[in-house]
Formats: sequence, structure tokens, C-alpha cells
Amino acid sequence: MYITSRPLRLFRCLALLAAAARAEFLEENLSFGYKEPLSPNLRAIPGWNLQGDGPTPPQLLSDRVVLTPPYPGNQRAALWGDHKMQDSEWSADVEFRATGPERGGGNLQIWYAKDGRSEVGTASIYTVRKFDGLVLVVDTHGGRGGSIRGFLNDGSTDYKGHHNIDSLAFGHCDYPYRNLGRPSKVQVRQSGRLFEVRVDDKACFKSEKVKLPTDYYFGVSAASAENPDSFEAYKFVVTTLGSGSSSSSSSHEEQHAPRQERGSGSQDTLLLELQQQLKSVAQKLDTLETLARSVESKANERHQELASKGGSSSEQIGGLEGRLGSIERTLQAIQRDVSGRDYKKDLDALSNAIELTHANLMTHLPASMNDIVLGATPHLGAYVFWIVVVQLCAALAYYLYKRRRANAPKKYL
Repeated sequence: MYITSRPLRLFRCLALLAAAARAEFLEENLSFGYKEPLSPNLRAIPGWNLQGDGPTPPQLLSDRVVLTPPYPGNQRAALWGDHKMQDSEWSADVEFRATGPERGGGNLQIWYAKDGRSEVGTASIYTVRKFDGLVLVVDTHGGRGGSIRGFLNDGSTDYKGHHNIDSLAFGHCDYPYRNLGRPSKVQVRQSGRLFEVRVDDKACFKSEKVKLPTDYYFGVSAASAENPDSFEAYKFVVTTLGSGSSSSSSSHEEQHAPRQERGSGSQDTLLLELQQQLKSVAQKLDTLETLARSVESKANERHQELASKGGSSSEQIGGLEGRLGSIERTLQAIQRDVSGRDYKKDLDALSNAIELTHANLMTHLPASMNDIVLGATPHLGAYVFWIVVVQLCAALAYYLYKRRRANAPKKYL
């Protein structure tokens, strides 16, 4: 097994071209958290509007936004983008963290809605009325340890007045998000024919029937219960796919025209990010090439090991064949000895000896047994003699007894 360097270089070039063709472009005016600090002045995030509803306003820090604080409860807050999404193929990466007591409560929503700032604001899925768009809800609804559910609305359904909101979900997955000690990652991705939601780089749910329109706004809202969970938003990064959207190339250029108006700084950032992505792909390909060489080396070592084992096996097989040949020669010698010798005389002598022994037994054994039986049997005359003697003795004894009794003196009263 040998892998030449030429196919590896060809594979590397093709991968670089594919990566360049499918590069993702960062939408800076729809994103925050891709660099620190979030805000240049810690008062506002460029391109985003921060809202709060409660006694404690949301807190903007250098690396995150505290939407609902650990105390007090019953707080509401939201972040809404100022600009619309103009591409039909995009990806939104959201990082958040939820902490709280054992029985804390609250929810976090990720929105993609038309007129979200005015129609939704700081509302949650349970308090919003009619809206047009998509919302992903992160909460512990239904007694589960945590879940992510997806909802769609075309502006005709009043969610606040609905009797069973859970029945309106078009997709969900279980996800225990509370008190993980790290930010959770949610990715919402819409490509040409697939809408997909991933959590911590694992598939949550997807659908080929969902196709969201353009010119909607991204947003994040959070609400806490009386025993509150604290929700913190770390990142909301939106990218568009370089492979193109459903529109034509001319319309694609028109959609990206506003980006060119941002100035050379934005273009330099995009080029730098593309260069970094290509560099990352090249590094991964170098790793694959190293791995391929390692596999080749291990395969060669394995081949040599098997070849050496095969040689020793051949020697063992040769020794076994020699032993089998020796056994075969011994059997052939025994066969020749048996076939070359005449055993008829020996067999006839053995047969005659057996017949003679049988005749002697049949002739002399019955007479011997008769003598033995007769010698051991008692005679009848002896029985008769002893019977007569016993009877005579008894008669004599009786006679003597009578006589003695008759001669005895009689006693009179």
C-alpha cells in the first residue's frame, strides 16, 4: 500500500478550491461577540438594540450581556438587530449560559422575525401574541431537564391565547442546558434545501419543508421566573454562504452591495477572515496528509509482520509434512509385513486347540460333576437307622418311667 504525494497535492488543491467556493462571509452588522469587547463604550452594541422590562435593566459587560440577573426574578430583556437579513442562505451561531438554583425557572428565545422589535419586543413564547417568523425556545417545559423547540408563525396565530403551545412545535430535542459551567452553542442554519438546528455541534432537528424568507430581523429574548435563572448571551454571529443563495448571481451582487459601502475596513476584515479560513483548511489538509503517511507506514509494517509470520508458518507446515511422511512410511511397512506373511497355519493350529479343549470339557466334565454331587449327598439308610434308634430310645424311656411310677409307695389321706 503506497500513497504518492502527487494525488495528495491534487486533493489538497481541490479541497482549497472547494473551501474557497463555499466560504462563509461574516455579517458584521448582524453579529456581536466575534471579537472583544462587545461594546466600545459598554453602553450599546453596534447594530443591536438592548431592551429591558423590570426593576433591574440588562447589564452589558465586555464579553457578555446579562439579560436576566440572578436576582430579583420576573425580569425580561431582549436584543434585536437593527439590520435585516438579505440572504436566503445563512447560519446563526448563538452562545448563551443559564445558571440558577435547583428549582430555578426561565426561558430564552432565539428569534428570526419580521418587525421583531415592535411585534415581539421582550416577550417570550408564552406572552407573545401574533408574530411572523421563527423562534427557538430553550426552557424546561413539561418537566424535562431542558429542551429546545422550534415554532413557526405566519402572523395568524395568537400564541398567548393558545391553549396548547407545545402542539405547535415543528421540531424539538432534549438538552439539559442549566448550570453547565460553560456557554451552550446553538447553530441555526438554512441552506438551499435544508433547515437545521444543532446544539453543541450535535444535530438537534432538521427539516426540508422549512424555508424562511429574507428581510427579517434576528433577536434574542429572555425571561426569568420568580425563582430566577440568569441568562447571559455571549455571541450572536451571522454568516452567509459563499456558494450563493436562491437568487441569481446579479441579485447576489446587489444583495452584497451594501456591504461594499461599509468601507475598505470591512472588506479587509472579510479578506482576512477568508485568508484565515483557507489557512485553517490548509492546516487540516496537512494533518490529513500526515495521517495518510502514518497509515501508509503502519500498513507497510503490518505487511512485513505478516510476511515474517508467514515464513515461520511455512517452516512449521514443512515440519508437519515430514512427520506425516514418516507415519505414512511406517504404515506402508506394516502393510507389507502383514501381506507378505502366511498366517493360515497359525490360525488352523489355534482352531484345533479350541476344538480339542471343547471336546474334553464336554466328555469329562459331566462325569466329574456327577461324582462330586453324589459324594456330597448323604445316604438314605443312615436316615432310617437314626430314626429307628431315636424311636427305640423314646420307647425305653417311657417304659422305665411307667415302671418306676407303678412301684412307688401310695399315699392315702
